[in-house]
Amino acid sequence: MHTILGAGGHASGALTRELINAQLPVRLVSRRPISTDAPNVSWLPADLLSYNELVKATKGATVLYLCPGLPYDSTVWRQQWPTIVRNAIDVAKVNQARLIFLDNVYMYGLVDGPMTEQTLYNPMSPKGEVQAQTATTLLDEVRAGNIRASIARCPDFYGSGASSFYDATVLDKFAKGQRAQWIGRVDKRHSYLYLPDIGKAMYLLGQRPESDNQIWHLPTAPALTGREYISLAAAAFGVPDRYIALPKLAVQLTGLFIPFMKNLAEVFYQYDHDYVFNSDKFEQAFDMQPTSYLDGVTALANSLRQPTTAPAKPLSLVAR
Repeated sequence: MHTILGAGGHASGALTRELINAQLPVRLVSRRPISTDAPNVSWLPADLLSYNELVKATKGATVLYLCPGLPYDSTVWRQQWPTIVRNAIDVAKVNQARLIFLDNVYMYGLVDGPMTEQTLYNPMSPKGEVQAQTATTLLDEVRAGNIRASIARCPDFYGSGASSFYDATVLDKFAKGQRAQWIGRVDKRHSYLYLPDIGKAMYLLGQRPESDNQIWHLPTAPALTGREYISLAAAAFGVPDRYIALPKLAVQLTGLFIPFMKNLAEVFYQYDHDYVFNSDKFEQAFDMQPTSYLDGVTALANSLRQPTTAPAKPLSLVAR
């Protein structure tokens, strides 16, 4: 039984599709009901902050995937992430299940050169401090031999619509004939992971027990500069590559009124320096190449051009 903790989000949805395509039994665990027309998929209610609820919802699980989507707020992260990870570890022990934790890169802080699985933690924001704490907690349990677990780490991703920076400020803007926006310097490189690749990579980790007890950087195409991302998107939509770049001061001032921008200002170092993610280890171990930005952006541009009356996809996952 492949059990997804925090189902209903974009990354968990990509993983769910991969598991369904492989005809594996899937259990979705979340606070809100999720309806699906796919066979072998069930939903059980549980709050990830409640250990007792999780024990009931995960009974019989063999592989646990932890990939909740918390609000992009430092206070929420400090309050909830440690408890969520602790609960996931404890229910993994109860079920003697493998645990795969979808993580981010905030614990690395500002890195001089490519980020690898060996990069030391140097958090430069409240979010980074929380993620360093939770990752350390999980790996300490692994080293003690208490659980079989791995960390699937990814940079920013695109392909999820408004909840992704690149989608919201570039792709969606060009789709509407508007000018794109970019945070930070357009001459700096930044890594983005294509959302469907997260699902494929998490699925592969779930199929390979020998991949346990280590960190994996999920397959990500070589980083581009902001200007290259903008030009690529403009070409895909057939529009001029018009954009405005927002410096840190503009983000900070906007953050006085918009909480999301305030939280973005905390990690602005990612956007005024090169922020490059290396995934060679995963690509070589699993023989999986990341989707190129050309292919990913072209696919998204084509989907955004589709009329709203387009036929529904064969798989439907709806959170209520």
